[in-house]
Amino acid sequence: MPPEPPLEERVHRRLLADTAAAAGPTGVDRALAREAPLLTGPERSGLADRVVARIQGLGPLAPLLADPAVSEVMVNGPGRVWVEHDGRLAPSDVVVDAATIDHLVERIVAPLGLRADRTAPLVDARLADGSRVHVALPPLAVDGPYVTIRRFRPRRVTLAEVAPPEVQALLIGAVAGRANVVVAGGSGAGKTTLLNALGAHVPDGQRIVTVEDTAELSLPGGHVVRLEARPANAEAVGAVTIRDLVRNALRMRPDRLVLGEVRGAESLDLVQAMNTGHAGSMATCHANGPADAVARLATLALMGDIALPLAAVRDQFLAAVDLVVQVGRLPSGRRAVVAVWEVPAPGDDPAGRLLADADGVLAAPTRPPRVLPEPAR
Repeated sequence: MPPEPPLEERVHRRLLADTAAAAGPTGVDRALAREAPLLTGPERSGLADRVVARIQGLGPLAPLLADPAVSEVMVNGPGRVWVEHDGRLAPSDVVVDAATIDHLVERIVAPLGLRADRTAPLVDARLADGSRVHVALPPLAVDGPYVTIRRFRPRRVTLAEVAPPEVQALLIGAVAGRANVVVAGGSGAGKTTLLNALGAHVPDGQRIVTVEDTAELSLPGGHVVRLEARPANAEAVGAVTIRDLVRNALRMRPDRLVLGEVRGAESLDLVQAMNTGHAGSMATCHANGPADAVARLATLALMGDIALPLAAVRDQFLAAVDLVVQVGRLPSGRRAVVAVWEVPAPGDDPAGRLLADADGVLAAPTRPPRVLPEPAR
């Protein structure tokens, strides 16, 4: 005879069987009274909260997502859930089964008009608070389903938290001079966090248009227009790509264009914007180092439908991008600026110039500001 399921599971099943009872707190109280009439008040309250979270929220993941020190939640199939806590990976106390994961996936994707099944086993979505979710289902996920949630942090990180004072001044001066900046690093290194910190130093009154695959940027300016790409719906229609948004953003009179992440042919559209009057634009990309970032952006530009020689595309990037800021995760788990690299102009030394490292400034920039400050009146 199989063991009796836990009390929380039994109450949940009773509510699922009685949809009218599950409509509100009264139904939960009735189900608890039938399954466990001898519970004390605090025990009943705690159990009721967990059952309601199962039905209306993200169930057993809710406590993890409520912890401000947790930046990522990883469900690796049935079993223990892992988290990134203060920059370090560790197993949590939460254990989930396949049925619970299926329920979580449905709650995440259904309100967005998406589907997650064997015909669409990979899904990107966003929670109501802005957290980014990636779902991978069998047969692609061998031990799945897998769910990865990258938390949205409402508190903005400042430059002082990721760079020493001299490097802060260098980056603030670059933003004021409207240098075109690319933030590079690995996955989870803090690229978007740094982009938000840099955006905090854009002067008020400048119109910023942001373009993202999943909206994560939260720039503090008073004139920020946010665009978010849209995947195809359940009928495989209606997709709006990053490249579509970049092209339309240029018609929205931006002073600065900010791309959350460059992954494809929109790289060419970005460099054309940087080279045609939209000084002070910024973007992020995955790269192991500053020089790799420029090479990767040039290669991504070749993914489009315009046949250009790589050398010509690379020269355009060298002319367009002024600085590459490399971010990384330190052994302690803290994210920090580890390098600021001045991009060589076409024809200059391809090694470029390292302006700063994790300890401080090493050299002053030589590329002139793209926009000079207005003289005092």
